This record gives sequence, C-alpha cells and structure tokens, in this order.
Amino acid sequence: MAKLIPNRTTILVSIGIAVAAVVILLLMGRPPICECGDIKLWHGDINSAGNSQHIADWYTPSHIIHGPIFYALGWLLFVKWKIGGESAFRWGLPLAVFLEAAWEVLENTPMVIERFRSVTANWGYSGDSVLNSFADIGWMAFGFWLAMKLPVKVTVVLAVFMELLAAYVVRDGLTLTVIMLLFPVEAIAEWQAAGSA
Repeated sequence: MAKLIPNRTTILVSIGIAVAAVVILLLMGRPPICECGDIKLWHGDINSAGNSQHIADWYTPSHIIHGPIFYALGWLLFVKWKIGGESAFRWGLPLAVFLEAAWEVLENTPMVIERFRSVTANWGYSGDSVLNSFADIGWMAFGFWLAMKLPVKVTVVLAVFMELLAAYVVRDGLTLTVIMLLFPVEAIAEWQAAGSA
C-alpha cells in the first residue's frame, strides 16, 4: 500500500505553516508561554490555570490522534483518489499541519474559548499559550509519523487506548470534546463534572 511520505520540500512547507500559525497566534494576543512564567514538559491538572499552557497535558493524546485521522484523509485524497497527480502523496503532511494549525488558531478565538467553557469539561479554559499550540501541532505531526510507520491496526489500537486512558483519568478526550462542542449531552456534562468535584 502506498504511503504518504513527505520529502524535504513538503517538510519545509509544513514547518513554514507551523511558524505562520505561531505568528498569527501572537498577533491575536495569545501569551507566548504560561502566564505563570514556567515552561513544563507535562502539566496534568485540567482544572487549573496551567491547562493547555505547557508542552504536554491530558489533551496531547487528542492531538496525536489527529495525526492518523489527517493521514487517512491525505491517503484518501492523494493516494486513493489521486487528486493532484502521481507525486501529490508527498503533500499529506503539509495538509495535516495546515488543518492542525487552522484548528489551533480557531480554538483560540473568543467564540470557541467561550464554547469550551460553556459545554466541555474545561470550565475555566482561557485558551492555549502559543507554546502549547505549537507543541500540539508537533504532537499531531508525531501522530502522522506513527500512522506512516505503523500498521493500520496498531495505529487504531493506540488511538483507542489513548482515548480510553484520557476518559478514565480526566473524563475527557477527543471523542468527548467533539461530542460536547457540537451536540452537548447533559449526562456527559454531569459525569465530567462529578470527576472534577
């Protein structure tokens, strides 16, 4: 099965997209690092001011899972449907980075921040630091790389494991966040609230 293997050009384009997202976020007034002044590799308390401010947290698995999802999308577009011609498969990574970067910018708009606060487990969410957003793009690229290297079944098992682990530890994850952002379910909200009590 053909794979989405980037070359030097598409890797450089991907880096350029990530840097452009950083510039946009800074222009939006997002804090470069946690306003606490610290930079941590891991911050595990989703109900604190440090959530989504550092390099990794309980939402990192969600961003890693984005990688295989975007890999699958790129594979459909560039390999299966051959959109863009025979060499277009190299553009899977830039497409994935663009989608993740676009989400990071959108996620940090006042409208989406307020939506997160009102319907998800992140009632005190104030948006991401630029460092966290940049790291999230990197975590997605790591997930993309895993999808490129591992068999599909292994990638799916890893994604399910990460979702179940996040759901067990912090009562949240990619699936729950998407459900609550789009179609809030009162029972899920109550279950999540019970976990933070």
